[in-house]
Amino acid sequence: MKMSKVYKANVWGRGVYRTTRSSLAKGVSRTITTMESEGLTLKGSRLVLLLLVSNLLLCKSVASLPVCPSGAANCQVSLQDLFDRAVILSHYIHNLSSEMFNEFDTRYAQGKGFFTKTINSCHTSSLPTPDDKEQAEQTKHEDLLSLVLTVLRSWNDPLYHLVTEMRGLQEAPDTILSRAIEIEEQNKQLLEGMEKIVGQIQPGVKENEVYSVWSGLPSLQMADEDARLFAFYNLLHCLRRDSNKIDNYLKLLKCRLIYNNNC
Repeated sequence: MKMSKVYKANVWGRGVYRTTRSSLAKGVSRTITTMESEGLTLKGSRLVLLLLVSNLLLCKSVASLPVCPSGAANCQVSLQDLFDRAVILSHYIHNLSSEMFNEFDTRYAQGKGFFTKTINSCHTSSLPTPDDKEQAEQTKHEDLLSLVLTVLRSWNDPLYHLVTEMRGLQEAPDTILSRAIEIEEQNKQLLEGMEKIVGQIQPGVKENEVYSVWSGLPSLQMADEDARLFAFYNLLHCLRRDSNKIDNYLKLLKCRLIYNNNC
């Protein structure tokens, strides 16, 4: 059974599991120890996510009732649960993108001066994002939600081509390709979850599917090896940057909308 299918079925769906946060922490710890001893780096990461998502589906205690009782026809997952799951997923995506960038940098970019060329070179750089935490805190939640959706949609196309073109990258490690495939799938899942969140916060409001167009495919296919490697490097750098922004925005939105800034 593929993890992504299990994740999709559970993370935005109706059922929840009866568990406690302490048992979740113990389970994660045991799983990580086992994975490290067996060297299952990426598969282990997926298993951790599956364990987290499968268990972090109630808020307080073993006695908590499911979000949606069995047989409920028109049941909605609570906004708090949706945010819990979105924050877990956004953090997972950011961790994967950071690991992927660091591995690519170590293997392909040492001594090439790529980093100095990446300033303002992301296809999402034109989007009006807050410059820092203070600006983000002053931004209306409707605008932040719209921005998160826009950024996620802006990555659908580049992530697809990243996976496709990386398959032809000389001596590309399986770990880099596997992370790219995983991020592409989980970006779609996070976008689906964010659409559900916006649907609860702004019911009846039709969201325009705005996104920033990516035109970097020819760069990933260049014959010049260094130019091609820089195109990959830059795309991974931008992915790490944007996934970090989304992660921070979602944590801020959860604090504001679920806990009334009391967190």
